[in-house]
Amino acid sequence: MPARPWAGPPLRRPLRRLLGRGAPPFHRALDDRRPLMLRRVLLLLLVLLGAWVGASAMADVLPLHGQGFEEIGLLILFGILFGWISAGFWTGLMGAFVLLRGPGRDPLTRGVASAPLLPLDPTVRTAIVMPICNEDVPTVFGGLAATIDSLRATGESSAFDVFVLSDSNDPDIRAAEQAAWNDLAARLAEESDADPQALRLHYRWRQRRTQRKAGNVADFCRRWGAAYRYFVVLDADSVMTGECLTTLVRMMQAHPDAGIIQTAPRAAGHDTFHARVQQFCARAYGPLFTAGMRFWQLGESHYWGHNAILRMDPFLSHCALAPIEGSGSLSGHILSHDFVEAALMRRAGWKVWVADELDGSYEQVPPNLLAELQRDRRWCHGNLQNSRLMFEPGLHPVHRTAFLTGVLAYASSPLWLAFLLLSTLLFARQSGVDPAYFIEPNQLFPIWPTVNLKLMLTLFGLTAVLLFAPKILSLVAIVARGEARRFGGTGRLLGSAAIEFAHSLLLAPVRMLFHTQFVLAALTGWRLDWKSPPRDDAATGWREAALRHGAHTVLALLWIVVIVVSSDSFAWWLTPILLGLLSAVPMSVWGSRVAAGRALRRRGLLLTPEELRQPRVLAAAEREAAAVANRLASFKSAVGAATDHARVAAALPLRPTPSAAKAAAEAQRVEHALREGPDALSVEERFRLLSSRNALAQLRAEVVAHRAHPDWWIAAVPPPPEAESPAPIREIEGVLAESV
Repeated sequence: MPARPWAGPPLRRPLRRLLGRGAPPFHRALDDRRPLMLRRVLLLLLVLLGAWVGASAMADVLPLHGQGFEEIGLLILFGILFGWISAGFWTGLMGAFVLLRGPGRDPLTRGVASAPLLPLDPTVRTAIVMPICNEDVPTVFGGLAATIDSLRATGESSAFDVFVLSDSNDPDIRAAEQAAWNDLAARLAEESDADPQALRLHYRWRQRRTQRKAGNVADFCRRWGAAYRYFVVLDADSVMTGECLTTLVRMMQAHPDAGIIQTAPRAAGHDTFHARVQQFCARAYGPLFTAGMRFWQLGESHYWGHNAILRMDPFLSHCALAPIEGSGSLSGHILSHDFVEAALMRRAGWKVWVADELDGSYEQVPPNLLAELQRDRRWCHGNLQNSRLMFEPGLHPVHRTAFLTGVLAYASSPLWLAFLLLSTLLFARQSGVDPAYFIEPNQLFPIWPTVNLKLMLTLFGLTAVLLFAPKILSLVAIVARGEARRFGGTGRLLGSAAIEFAHSLLLAPVRMLFHTQFVLAALTGWRLDWKSPPRDDAATGWREAALRHGAHTVLALLWIVVIVVSSDSFAWWLTPILLGLLSAVPMSVWGSRVAAGRALRRRGLLLTPEELRQPRVLAAAEREAAAVANRLASFKSAVGAATDHARVAAALPLRPTPSAAKAAAEAQRVEHALREGPDALSVEERFRLLSSRNALAQLRAEVVAHRAHPDWWIAAVPPPPEAESPAPIREIEGVLAESV
């Protein structure tokens, strides 16, 4: 995968080429067509018109009609933000149009429907790739087992192979991964013996972890990509049905110019109040916006990095990611690789589609607000970094726009904050102050300050319409298509929408302040320390919530004091903002509670179709995850417990016994572990021991003979006979694990 260097800023490209540092001139692929440009031009005109109308109306509302530094700044901010929300409105409107027309009208679906349904050719193989790094092991292998079982039920699993690609740097998690992988591989091994082309399951732990997930996928493609025509990328919490996977392959075959086909995953899997609100929001409103984006984008769509199928050859040839030159916080390895890979795929002439009408693709949402913000912090940094690639030669205008919208998704937060603070300052300066009729030198005619209450309310109402009309249209589309019963009925659907509206209204200012903090951190290089987001239903404690949200609550109190002290009346339009900041701590804590989410579900609120009638693959994922959780291994148990030792060791490849210096170093590590105990070992030492069957076997023998540090004996205590006698654990051929 040769990584093409980035061309850099347009004005500096000639100099960079003279110095031998720039990329060579890029020539657009001949088949890079730009269909339906009229739709996109129309969207741009509507957004610009909305920005102009909003700014003009705001100028008429302001006391000095846009005169003065504060009012000019306010108008600029409001124009940008009004254009931003109008883009969402028009996208939602077109999405409602697409949904009300009915399914099966987009070119992607028609291509598959018109082709005969023939069995998949087992010689045309597809790899299912799941990159993981310190993830919740039951979630990973529970979802993967359910996906594999569903794929086997289609009778076409012989065209697929599955790869678990681990970047985990925690020895206990790695041991749990190896044991869980061995259990699943042993269960699938019988069919592999009966059919040489049957689905095979592989596990690889990467010793040298570079470029995070993008580097892990690229490493797989370089090593084994030549054996596969397509590959499906899964996230750690992804679950997909076999029908969805086989349909994706058929879509690729029906559209030989498609480079990426992205599904629209349904959110499911958590019971906390916050997660259930997000699941309802994504399920009720997500299809509207996804259909709207498909209407504008067509074959230049997004790629979200998971639950998607990619064509291997063009990905190998065109999607390698070079680091961005420089030393700032927005340089280095690319973080939001998915948007960039989609842009590079389209630049090479291959189309990128979103198959939003395809069912059977699922993912989880963050279980609480802090986990959501941790994810947003990473996305914010990546999207801001992608802004440096916006003017790369040859990119399609739609993907340049995707980079811009990715920036605005987070940069809009500091813009909103600046608008609110500036409007508060302007309100304080105008309240109780005698009006100034002459504000410029040699002004002949006075400027009469006015307050047009009717226009002010109209502008406020228009802003609310642009913000909330897409959600209303989505609810109308659900009812019109007869799908309200899948959400518990029309009454419960509307009640759930009201809960989601209140929840979003209160958390909007909290997200605004955090996103502002993330933008500033990304631009300045300020390091923010957050723990990794949990995959399970993790509750937020009061102390942690106070640490994360306490500053925002103090800001709200100071904001109120400033308004009261400096003004004769209160700025009523700030009430939702201030109320949301004041309630941030209890909202964060209560939203992370499972009891609250389940109580609402018992009352039929915030229901999704997947909760009302759970798909088989999700039910199977829950059962498999519970089974994995009951048999979690660890570094200690991989040595002390007979069953876990056999499971972890079976996941390692058979290698010759080390000799010479390697044998001496390994013997020294084993002796150190036996003498000092497991807690005295460094992370590197634990990983080296976990990577060697011989070392684990020696440790196991000495610990069982009680010739080791007493801390090992705790793990070596024999469990009851029923649990001690292990199930048959087979040596799996073709294990792709890399020892240190």
